[in-house]
Amino acid sequence: MSRLSIDLHECFRNGHKIDAALNGAIEEACDKRIKTVEIIHGKGSGQLKKRVLRFLQQPEIKQRYHRVEKDSKNHGRLFVHFRH
Repeated sequence: MSRLSIDLHECFRNGHKIDAALNGAIEEACDKRIKTVEIIHGKGSGQLKKRVLRFLQQPEIKQRYHRVEKDSKNHGRLFVHFRH
């Protein structure tokens, strides 16, 4: 598997669930050597996207991935790329 997809629509009101889902996806990508994680945060007000980006900027998380790519065709998702 080269891509993992995570949809945050169900847990967008619960900060702990968001962090747990993101942490789980990062862990799984590292454990299974998955190259790309697709994070679907939806378009909405942009608050969930900001929260996801803040999560990804944490130093202990940032050191685990290579780069973040915002989808130019769909503003409701982004990709986290890994180098294993």
